[in-house]
Amino acid sequence: MNEIGELLRSTREESGVSLEEASGDLEIKTLILENIEDGNIGCFKDIFVLKDYIYDYAKYLGLEPDKIIDEFNEYLFEYTSKIPLEDIEKAMKEQQKEEIPQQKIVSPYTNSTKKPINKVVLLLLIALGVLVVLILFWSVKQITVNNMTTNMISYVDSSR
Repeated sequence: MNEIGELLRSTREESGVSLEEASGDLEIKTLILENIEDGNIGCFKDIFVLKDYIYDYAKYLGLEPDKIIDEFNEYLFEYTSKIPLEDIEKAMKEQQKEEIPQQKIVSPYTNSTKKPINKVVLLLLIALGVLVVLILFWSVKQITVNNMTTNMISYVDSSR
């Protein structure tokens, strides 16, 4: 990686371009370009983002970006092939532990856990409430005629 960084630095300096100017033109922070030129890949969390930076920087400097990326890939292969398999497995297990949230074990006699109300149940309860209100409104409307409360007896008596 140091060779790639040196190539990028020397090409930039030969072109008379300052690091700040390249940073402004590429819209990449100056610190990132410095780390690329110094060969500090440990500063980058994502190798794919680093590849994009290197590609754009090489293209900006007029180099062959595909060739530079091929060299970078070879470097990565050589670098990662030296990592012991046990270390890789250990890192994978740690990552899996972080991804799986630990569930708390709770006794049903000591702690009560509230279960969230299901959206479907909530909608059914709301619909049922609206239906009850509509039935009550309709029944009151049936009993009341012309703002007078009627009942069955008064209806029968008035027909005589």
